Amino acid sequence: MDAKHATAIPTPNSTGEVVTLVDKRTGNEVQLPVLSGTSGPDVIDIRKLYAETGYFTFDPGYTSTGSCASNITYIDGDVGILRYRGYAIDELAEKSDFLEIAYLILYGELPSAAEKEKFEQDIMQHTMLNQQIITFYNGFRRDAHPMAVMCGVVGALSAFYHDHLDIFDETDRMIASDRLIAKMPTIAAYAYKYTVGQPFMYPKNGLGYAENFLHMTFATPCEDYKVNPVLARALDRLFILHADHEQNASTSTVRIAGSSHANPFACIAAGIASLWGPAHGGANEAVLNMLTEIGTKDRIPEFIKRARDKDDPFRLFGFGHRVYKNYDPRAKIVQESCHEVLNELGIKDEPLLEVAMELERIALEDEYFVERKLYPNVDFYSGIIYKAMGFPTSMFTALFAIARTVGWIAHWNEMIADPVQKIGRPRQLFTGAADRPFVPIEKRG
Repeated sequence: MDAKHATAIPTPNSTGEVVTLVDKRTGNEVQLPVLSGTSGPDVIDIRKLYAETGYFTFDPGYTSTGSCASNITYIDGDVGILRYRGYAIDELAEKSDFLEIAYLILYGELPSAAEKEKFEQDIMQHTMLNQQIITFYNGFRRDAHPMAVMCGVVGALSAFYHDHLDIFDETDRMIASDRLIAKMPTIAAYAYKYTVGQPFMYPKNGLGYAENFLHMTFATPCEDYKVNPVLARALDRLFILHADHEQNASTSTVRIAGSSHANPFACIAAGIASLWGPAHGGANEAVLNMLTEIGTKDRIPEFIKRARDKDDPFRLFGFGHRVYKNYDPRAKIVQESCHEVLNELGIKDEPLLEVAMELERIALEDEYFVERKLYPNVDFYSGIIYKAMGFPTSMFTALFAIARTVGWIAHWNEMIADPVQKIGRPRQLFTGAADRPFVPIEKRG
């Protein structure tokens, strides 16, 4: 890594303001400094709150708590902004490619032509898996979910690539990072091949990142397979859109696992496990299942009525977002890619697309959706693209994991190099039984 691209440790600045609290037990005033970043709201520094007052905060889900300072990704959900290292997501998706964005996210700056070429070579030389790992797949059932396979295989990488696992050595961290980014498409493609009973296809390093993955997934030894450039570009764009998303559940999982100084392969395996949840990375799979359940446009009113019914367990997936209270800036890009893919494949009158488009129209006009700011999000259309490309729904989250590995690695690197970071140890508001004596079993009622 060039010195000019070594990302600085994020340091928040003091605004000079303080928030004053009164300790009710002692009557003493406690002053908490207010810090600011380059964008977004100011924050109250509560690191000394417990030590000086004996109180700590209660924030389930950490929705009002900043766990770290970071200079990687910025989101303003109220107005629908997503930026990687200061660059707007729509501009990056239109003008760049995934490995260039990976370099940007990892190193903080867009690469020169020479830097990009070297980075691509560094990644592509690590695409193969140790041959013993390939036999590792035989231990899974054929119908195992690809995410279960990926959790196991990624977690096992440290048993095969333990030559560069000094997390405090910058060179070792970069080698581990390159290996993870390079091998994740191979691991995911092999998970698919294993479930369908086809032979594994070795990587072809002359292909681009998305092209290589499509080739490993859909090619067979018995005939030549030519990667469709429209599909490769659409997948590459989806990888860009999913590369990072600030302190989401899986990224926070990677950070908290890494805070114990666990090896990077174990940390990323933990991130994969977190991403697997339907409320996180599994949402696009849930969207496709929902569209399939609805079936046709004429049934949409029935399902919207069910969604409004608090007593009905049915949920409309693909609308609204934990962060975005406006239109997800990634959704429009995915919508455009969706039409490009369907047109390229000659898919017309796709029932699921018709249902999706009608649901989107309603969501942007219906009072129920508008009042609750339930705009279509990135998961709404991505599942349709994956289905059109030939991926089974079980692979959707695995595709997400390939892309998000870049963000996970960048946050892991940032956390390891940050001197103020400590092992993650949230507190709790205890509501269980108070102190009570033990009663011998013969005296219990």
